[in-house]
Amino acid sequence: MRIADDRTYRAAIGSQSVDLPVAEVADGLAIALLICVDLGVAFTERAGVELADLLAPHRPEVVVSVATMGIPLAIEVTRALGLDDYLILHKTPKIYLGDEFVEPVRSITTGSPQTLRLDPARVAAVGGRRVAVVDDVISTGGSVRAALALLRRVGAEPVVIGAFATEGSAWRTTLGSDAERVRALGTLPLFIVGTDGSVVDAPDA
Repeated sequence: MRIADDRTYRAAIGSQSVDLPVAEVADGLAIALLICVDLGVAFTERAGVELADLLAPHRPEVVVSVATMGIPLAIEVTRALGLDDYLILHKTPKIYLGDEFVEPVRSITTGSPQTLRLDPARVAAVGGRRVAVVDDVISTGGSVRAALALLRRVGAEPVVIGAFATEGSAWRTTLGSDAERVRALGTLPLFIVGTDGSVVDAPDA
């Protein structure tokens, strides 16, 4: 049992620590909610520098992330790598995105299936280039797998995957051989919620 009385979990994210609320996302399953847009500028800036150090040996030329939670991290990693461009993949339909470059995706915190979209006008930003894919948390691996599929379809070369944290272990199966590309600043367990409301670490987390 690693849950505080107020149902928070203290997570180490690189050199920093943060108390995360534990929330039930399905019957009997709970997660520690890392909401990167709530962590503040200084936290994300330092995390971006530390994650960039892990990604730099793979010599990425552009950073790609998924809206919206991955955007702050993408900005800070791009800055720390000394790059000047990043690309965001979208889950919300917009007129300019069209339906040419799309992939289905499902997130552990989103009940319904979504569609990941790449702006056709931004294909030249990643085509033929070495790409670092970053996201806030890699849990099921679904968002990252969809991002990799889109990028490879337009000729990009994903060379490394970065995150604040990985969660559980299902992402390894989802990503297959691409799981070897993942670099993260921390790990988050999954939790089992008992019928009495007690919360304990899931055995495989």
